[in-house]
Amino acid sequence: PLQVADELVKVQVALSSIAGKRERIKILFKKIEDVIKYLDPQYIDRMAVPDAMKLQFILAEEQVIPSRAALLEQVKNLQPILDSASILAVPDHAAKLQRLSQIHIQQQEQRQDLTDSVKTLLEDYNKM
Repeated sequence: PLQVADELVKVQVALSSIAGKRERIKILFKKIEDVIKYLDPQYIDRMAVPDAMKLQFILAEEQVIPSRAALLEQVKNLQPILDSASILAVPDHAAKLQRLSQIHIQQQEQRQDLTDSVKTLLEDYNKM
């Protein structure tokens, strides 16, 4: 690791000395720095929203920040429950639940058929 770092320093020094001799390379290195700056995801945020505006956003939310912090603390305290084996096993039980739901639907249909049949029998009995 130390040798790699030393070699990288040597390469950087060599590139810098080459770049110092040529004006076009100096310009290119400067443009690379600009491109890296523009590729930063926060660059647009810094350009679009001035610090004074950010301060106004924070001050406007000052009332609700403590309640949100309390909610986050509550979530943090309940995290062990979410990481419990019971919760983590939910995807395994989804297939079983699907099968049971299908059985339940079939039983509801059978119940409805049986109810209709009993109703018909009672109507026939009452007609006698």
